[in-house]
This record gives sequence, structure tokens and C-alpha cells, in this order.
Amino acid sequence: MKASARQRASELEQAFALFNDTSRFLAESYRELEQQVALLGAQLAAADAARQREFAARERLAERMQGLLEVLPGGVVVLDDDDRVQDCNAGAHELFDEPLLGQPWAAVGARAFGADSDGGTLRLADGRSLAMSTRRLSDGGHVLLFTDVTEARTLQARLERHERLSAMGEMSARLAHQLRTPLAAAVLYASRLAEGGLNAAIAQRLGEKIQARLHHLERLIADMLAFARGDGADAGAERIEVAALLAAIARAAEPQRGPAARLEFDDRSGGAVLRGQRELLASALTNLAVNGLQAAGAGGCVRIDAERIGGRVRIGIRDDGPGIAPELAERIFEPFFTTRSGGTGLGLAVARAVVAAHGGEIAVQAEPGAGALFVVSLPEADAGRALRGGERAMHNERSPVP
Repeated sequence: MKASARQRASELEQAFALFNDTSRFLAESYRELEQQVALLGAQLAAADAARQREFAARERLAERMQGLLEVLPGGVVVLDDDDRVQDCNAGAHELFDEPLLGQPWAAVGARAFGADSDGGTLRLADGRSLAMSTRRLSDGGHVLLFTDVTEARTLQARLERHERLSAMGEMSARLAHQLRTPLAAAVLYASRLAEGGLNAAIAQRLGEKIQARLHHLERLIADMLAFARGDGADAGAERIEVAALLAAIARAAEPQRGPAARLEFDDRSGGAVLRGQRELLASALTNLAVNGLQAAGAGGCVRIDAERIGGRVRIGIRDDGPGIAPELAERIFEPFFTTRSGGTGLGLAVARAVVAAHGGEIAVQAEPGAGALFVVSLPEADAGRALRGGERAMHNERSPVP
């Protein structure tokens, strides 16, 4: 009996000891948990404070960027995947002067840009010229940046005119010589006619020679005036189908084709359209074709081909004549430089000025004995039109020029 009571007392003591140990362990664990909670709370507070500071910095940066975007000297338009205006700045509102947000860009472009906005130049209805840059956004859509380049274009035109007039001044002495030679010949022939006593055949030949010299003078003066004016594509600009342009060259150059000479065309432009002055551009390209016919001579061949390459139209004019020496190839575009006794030396200079005025370039590839190739590169009228008007430029296939 006493042994059993002692055993129960011992078990109770052990239970109390275990309880005390467990209580101490729980108390220590609780204190550690409190410390961890306090540490996590401090870390959370610090992270929250850092997040608040980062959020405030981003807000300030966003406000700064929005402020810069609003005062940016240009129009910014953001398009979504459906080509609708998603966002724009004050500069865009100033340029286009109409509600923009949510509007289809095709409708905005159709109202904002004038009919002469094809090619590389955008013009507003009030006459201002714009340059456009575009980038695709990573999440879809595009951002368009419009810059007013009216003043820059005006200054560029003035500079080009000043350079042409400076060139005219330098060439005045050579011009006087060029005019004097055919004029002196015409005066000589006229004086022979004035003497009288000539039979009809001789008088007719003298009259024809006078007429030829006067035509030479007329052509020289016309080329000189065209070079001085820098005739360009802006005044009276029109849409020019490449097929129609090649047909005009064929009609104009045909009378200059010598005996058994061939004038061949290959139109691979796929119905491409240019923009500018049809007659002026056709005249400049015809001049290149006629030069090729004269170089090829009797029985020679001039081949004219056109193709579309990356928003531009490449027109190649190749002859199978004697070619051009390398030292002369660099000078043939200089005014009054000619290798022909009857040439004015202005044809190629005027052709280059006309092509440049249409936003194009002209280059020559020639080797002695291998003929010459003149390559003219011009911008398509519809290049970049999809972004300006939100639509695809459509082209019809056309048959080559006969």
C-alpha cells in the first residue's frame, strides 16, 4: 500500500517535471517566435517603405516622362493592333487638330494629309511638311513620331538654289563660249544668204544649217534655264504609272533611233506608281535613252528595264556602245562637260537635277568597250502609305511596254 502511494507520488513528480520542462520549452519557443515575428515585421515594414519609395520614384518618372512627352517638339501617336489611336501627346493634337483617341488611323490620315502626301513627303492641309518615324511596340501596335520639317525643307531648297546659282556664275564664261560658236556659224550662213546669187539647193542647205544652229542655241538655253530653276517634282505633281512613263520614253526616243538600232523595254515594276512632273521626268529619262542610242550607233541596242525594289523603282538604261573611260565617268554629270562635238554638256546635269528633285538618285556603271548602264532610283508614290492611312497599297500587274 505504502509502496503504491510512493510510486504514484514519484510518477506525479515526473509528470510535473515533464510539464515544467514542456512549459519552459514552449515559453522559449514563444519568445523566439515573437522575435521572428518582430524581425519579419521590421523586414516587411522596410520592404513596404522601399516599395513605397520605388512607387513614388516611378510616379515621379512617369510624370516627368509625360511632361516631356507633352512638350516634345513633335507629334507622338500610339496605335494598337487594330491601328486605332491608343494614346497621343499635345503635339499630335496641334498637328492634326481633331479628336484622336480611339479613332481609326486610316480615317485620321485621310482627313489630315493632303492629296500630295504620297512618296517620302507628308503634307498637312495647311501646307506644312512632316517627317514620320515609326517603331513597332513589344506588346503590339506602333508608335508614330511626326516632326515638322517645313522650315528645314524651305532652307534646303534655298541652299540648293544658291548652289545652282553659284554654279551658274562659275559657268558663265563657258556658257558664253557655248553660245558664241553656234551663233557665229548661224551669222556666217545668214551672211552668205544675204549676199544673194545662190541657187535654190545651196540656199536651202544654208537655211537648214542656220535652222540647226538656232535649234542648238534653243536647246542649250532651255537646258540652262531648267538647270538654273532646278525644276522639281512639287509644282504640278501628279501620279505617274511606270508603264506609262516607259511608253512616253519610247515615243520620244523612237525618232532618234538610228538605222537598224534597237530600243527594247522590260517592265517588271508590277504597276508601280511614281509622283512628280510626268513630262519633266520623261524628258530627263528620254535624254538618257537618246544618249545611249547615239553611243550605240547604227545597229546598236539600248535596253530599258524597270523593277520595284523595297519601296523604290529602279530604272536601268543600258547601251552596247563603246562605254565610258573611268576618268570620264566621274565628270559626265558636270554642266558643260561633253564628249560629243554637237552636245551641249547639260543633258546629264539636268537629268540628275530632275531625278534628285523627285527624291531619286542616278548613277552610271561603265567600262571601256562594255557599254554603259545608267541606273535611276526613284521612290514609289505609295511607299509607306499603309502606316499613314492604315491601308495596304494595291498594285495591278501591267504588261511590259511594247
